[in-house]
Amino acid sequence: MKGLKFILAGILFGIVMSKSEAISWFRIQEMFRFQSFHMYGIIGTAVVLGVIITYVIKKYKLRDFQGNPIIFKPKEKSVSRYLIGGTIFGLGWALTGACPGPLFVNLGHGFWAILLAIGGAIAGTYTYGVVKDRLPH
Repeated sequence: MKGLKFILAGILFGIVMSKSEAISWFRIQEMFRFQSFHMYGIIGTAVVLGVIITYVIKKYKLRDFQGNPIIFKPKEKSVSRYLIGGTIFGLGWALTGACPGPLFVNLGHGFWAILLAIGGAIAGTYTYGVVKDRLPH
């Protein structure tokens, strides 16, 4: 029963992604071609909400579900790691027409071809795990 709230949150996420058309490859292609503001509005809303929620967590020293304090560790500031990682992520996003969340929403809609993209995402994640110690962090 503890996992039920996460399943319900995932279902809600899928419904929101579907109704907002954020899972549509057409909308994603429009964004990459700078033809529509639709996806930029969705992403911008997510960024603003993330900033507000992070501020609230830090200000009120909120804790996670187990009662542990939520700590934000500062990240190393290096340009190359973000350029390389962002380029790989962006290429995958542009080629498949979906980022990681919408991959599974598309699968839920019955688009079985998306299993190829999910397999690629899993293979990429596994490859990163294998080579991460040899990368410039």
